[in-house]
Amino acid sequence: MKLEEGQILICTVTKIVGTTVFVKLDDYGKEGTIMTSEIAPGRIRNLRDYVVPNKKIVCKVLRMDDKGHIDLSLRRVSAKEKRDALELNQKEKSLIATLKTITGNPEKIIEKIKESSSLVEFFEQAREKPELLDELMPKQEKDRLIKILNEKKEKEVFVKKKFALSNKAEDGIKRIKNMLPAEARYIAAGKFSIEIKDKNYKEANRRIDALLAEIEKKAKENGCVYSLLKEK
Repeated sequence: MKLEEGQILICTVTKIVGTTVFVKLDDYGKEGTIMTSEIAPGRIRNLRDYVVPNKKIVCKVLRMDDKGHIDLSLRRVSAKEKRDALELNQKEKSLIATLKTITGNPEKIIEKIKESSSLVEFFEQAREKPELLDELMPKQEKDRLIKILNEKKEKEVFVKKKFALSNKAEDGIKRIKNMLPAEARYIAAGKFSIEIKDKNYKEANRRIDALLAEIEKKAKENGCVYSLLKEK
């Protein structure tokens, strides 16, 4: 599974040396660092008020260099991003527990899946396409797992993002209305939101990001000012 800049992930604090926090990227077996300025906004008197060894934290990947060094941020993770990451992590733990009750070698299966996908994403796909499991386990185990996955079938999830649009031209309001997709909803004072419903978090985010990219493109074409609003 490829690591990318901007990615939100679960990390475990391993040690604190001076003003640098060292963490292990749980799903990648790699080490990253967080500088004091990326722990929290404002002045920090004691790093251990925020992080201590063995604590699980949600971080954002800031930079990666050719030597394999990974810079992370704790303070740039929004409350919503943190909730989503922890929720996905909990789902992954549940899937691992389920695998352990079905197969005698869950670690090997998990390692194979994580070469190209997350556990949650893979098993969401496997629920619809059981043949994805053919190379990972015997038919009896596969059938049992699919049965459990279907029994635990998730309800649809909602992904919501907010943005701002403005245009000072005489027909500015008209221009904005004409460029908004059907999924957009007016909030107040040039602020809007889009909410996407899907059974897959990744697909919901992909769809909403595509809509926002199209809005941003049209905003430039119509002389509008566009900005994505940070979730609190």
